[in-house]
Amino acid sequence: MNLSTNYLGLQLPNPLMPGASPMADQLDWVKRLEDAGAAAIVMRSLFEEQITHEQQGMVYHMEVHEESFAEALSYFPKPDDFRFGPVEYLDQIKRVKAAVKIPVIASLNGTTAEGWLSYAKDIEQAGADALELNVYYLATDARETSEAAEHRVLDVVKVVKQAVKIPVAVKLSPFFSSLAHMAAGLDHLGADGLVLFNRFYQPDIDVEALEAVPSLHLSDSSELLLRLRWLAILSGKVRASLAVSGGVHTATDAIKAIMTGASAVQMVSALLNHGPQHVKVIRDDIVKWMEDHEYESLEQMRGSMSLERSPDPAAFERANYMRILQSYRI
Repeated sequence: MNLSTNYLGLQLPNPLMPGASPMADQLDWVKRLEDAGAAAIVMRSLFEEQITHEQQGMVYHMEVHEESFAEALSYFPKPDDFRFGPVEYLDQIKRVKAAVKIPVIASLNGTTAEGWLSYAKDIEQAGADALELNVYYLATDARETSEAAEHRVLDVVKVVKQAVKIPVAVKLSPFFSSLAHMAAGLDHLGADGLVLFNRFYQPDIDVEALEAVPSLHLSDSSELLLRLRWLAILSGKVRASLAVSGGVHTATDAIKAIMTGASAVQMVSALLNHGPQHVKVIRDDIVKWMEDHEYESLEQMRGSMSLERSPDPAAFERANYMRILQSYRI
C-alpha cells in the first residue's frame, strides 16, 4: 500500500505527523514518534515576543510607561516561563535533527513584519527542513480594516520567503472575511503550504475574582468539520500543499481530511491523549481501510471529495446549508 505524500516539497512516507506542540521538547518523545511512523516532526512555536525581548531587552510594544501597563503586563509569561528561548530553540533544532532521520519543521508565531523575522534565517542555518509560520492574531481594533488584517499576514510571509530557501508553510485562522482570497494571496507570494487551522483559545470568566482565566481544552473530532469544508474549497485552487491541524483523532478523521485535499495530517490532542504509538494505530487503520475499499495509494483518494469539480462551490455550499436547515423537524 502506497501512503507516500508530498508536503512542502518534502517526499514523505505517509501524511501523519505531530503538530506544533511540546512533543518535540523531549528527545525521547521525538524518537518514539519516529518509531511509530511519524513522517515529520513539527516543533513548538517560538513567539515574536520572545525574540524581540531577546533582541531589545523588552517585550514588543511594552517598552514605555511600564507602570501604567502593569495589569496588561501580568498577562504575558515571563521569559523564564518559556520552555526555550531563541538561542535554546536553535540548539533544540540541532538536537532533534541529530536524533531522527525524518524532516524537522520549526515554527514561528507572530503578527508583524519586523526585525524579529530575521530569526527565520537562523532557523534555516540550524538545520530545519522547513518552517511553519503560525500567524495568530485577533483583530480587536475597530479602526483596523479587514484588508489591513490580511496584509499583516501577507507582509510576514513576504519577508520570510525572501529570507530563506527552505519551504515555508502558513498556519492560518479561519476568521478572514474571504479566506479563499487570503489563500490565493499567500499562494501568489510563494507559500509552500497552508495549514488549516490554528486554534483560538477562548478565555473563561471567573465571576468571583472578576478576571479572565486562560483555559485549555484539547480538541475532539467535531472540530474537524470546519477544516474539511475549507480543505475541500481550496483543494486544486492553490499551488501550495494543504495540511489539516485540529480535530484528527482517528483513521476515519485522517481519511476525510485526505479526501478533501490534505497532503499532511497534523495531530496534537490525540497524541497527547494516547501517546506517540497512536501514530501507528492510525496508520495501520488507514491501510486496512484502503485495502477494504480497494485503494492502492493515498494519491488516488486525495481530493476525491473536494469541490474542485463543482462549477460553483458557493452555490453548492448554500444548497447544502438550506438542505440541512430544512431537514430539522420538531
